[in-house]
Amino acid sequence: MRLFAKNLRTFFLALALGLSVWLSAVSAADPNEVRAYPSPIQLEIVGQDPSLVITNEIPSTVEVTLRAPRSVWESLTAREDAIGATLDLSGLSSGEHTQQIQLTITERPYQLIRMNPTAVTVNLESLISRTLPLVVSLGGQPAAGYQAGDTTRDVTEVSISGPESLVRQVERARVVTSLDGARESIDKALPIEVVDKENNIVQGLTINPESVRVNIPISQQGGFRDMAVKVVVQGQQAPGYRIENISVFPPVITIFSEDTELVNELPGVVETLPLDLQDRNEDISTRLSLDLPENVTLVGPQTVQVQVSISPIQTSVTLPNLPIDVIGVAEGLSAQVFPQGVDVILSGPVPVLEALSAQDITVSVDANGLEIGVYQLEPDVDIFVENVSVRSILPETVEVVIAVPSTPTPTAFPP
Repeated sequence: MRLFAKNLRTFFLALALGLSVWLSAVSAADPNEVRAYPSPIQLEIVGQDPSLVITNEIPSTVEVTLRAPRSVWESLTAREDAIGATLDLSGLSSGEHTQQIQLTITERPYQLIRMNPTAVTVNLESLISRTLPLVVSLGGQPAAGYQAGDTTRDVTEVSISGPESLVRQVERARVVTSLDGARESIDKALPIEVVDKENNIVQGLTINPESVRVNIPISQQGGFRDMAVKVVVQGQQAPGYRIENISVFPPVITIFSEDTELVNELPGVVETLPLDLQDRNEDISTRLSLDLPENVTLVGPQTVQVQVSISPIQTSVTLPNLPIDVIGVAEGLSAQVFPQGVDVILSGPVPVLEALSAQDITVSVDANGLEIGVYQLEPDVDIFVENVSVRSILPETVEVVIAVPSTPTPTAFPP
C-alpha cells in the first residue's frame, strides 16, 4: 500500500511536470497577446417596444480589449463579424433604465480585459401623435404700389409624432414666408415648422407632410407702375479710354399718378438727367434725378445711383533696336554683346505707351560671376512706368563674349 501511494505521488508529479512542459511549448508557439480590437464594434439595439422611443444619446460603438492567443487574434481580425455587441431592451417600459451590454465573440479562448462602455443608460418615452392646424406666418410688405391678396395653401392640418415630452411642447405648426419688396405672386413649397409657446422650433419630431405649397397673389394698385431706368449720357470720354460698364440702382423704379390713364400711356422706360462724360478718364459714382412727366411722382428715393466704369484702351507697341547694357563684368575683363540691340514689344494703356520715352526702359544682361568665354544670355527689361508689361523680346537670347581687353600696338612716328 505504501509502495502504491509512493508511486501515485510520483505519477501526479510527473503528470504536472509534463503538463507544464506542454503548456510552455504551446505558449511559445502561440503566445497570448493583449490587444485592443482594431475597430469599434457597432452596438446593436434589440427588443425595443415599437410604441417607445429612445430620447437620450447612447453610444453607437463599443471598444474592447482582450487577452487571447495570437492564432485567435488572427481569426478575430480576419472577420468583420467576429465580435458583436448587443443592448437588449426587451420588456422595458417607459422611464430610465441601465442595461448591460452583451458581447458575442466567435473565437476562443479569450479573456475580456476591458470594455467601454460596459452598460448604457436609456431613457424610453411613449411615442404619441397629434394633429394641429397649419398657420401661414407672413413677414414684411410688398413693394410700394403693390398689395397682397388672400393666402391659399394645399394643406390645412399637420400630423406630428415623437416622444411624448416633445409633442406636448408644441404650441402650433406654421410656415413662414416674406413679402418684403415682392412685386410678383408667390407660389412655392415651404417647409413646415412646429414651435413652442416662445416660438422656438421644436426639433426631433416627425412632421407629416414636411412641406406645403403656398400661393399669395401680388398685384399692383391703380395709378402705380414700374418703369425701367435708362441712363442718359453726353460727351465723350478722354482719348485712349473706353466705357466698360454703366449700371444703375435700382434698375426699376415705381411711379405714381392720380391720372391712371397717363401712367398707363407712358413708355416702359424713364430716363435720367444727362450725365456728362466729356474728357473723363476715371470711374464715376454719382446720383441722378429722373426726367418725369408732369403730374407723375417717383415713389421712394428721388434719385438713382449710377456707376460708370472707365478704363484705358489696351494696345501694344514695338520699340526697335534698344541698346543692351552688360552689367556685372569682372574687373580686368571686357564684354561684347551680339547683336548690340533688341526689339521689345510692350503692352499697356494707349495713353501710357504714347507717353513712353527712352529713359523709361532699359535692357541689360547680367555677367556677374562669368569668366572668359562665350555665353548665350537672356536680356532683362526694366520698365519704370506702371501698367506696362513686356510681351516679347526679339531675339530672346543674345551672345556675350567675355575677354581680356586687347593692348593697342604702338605706332611708330614717321621720320
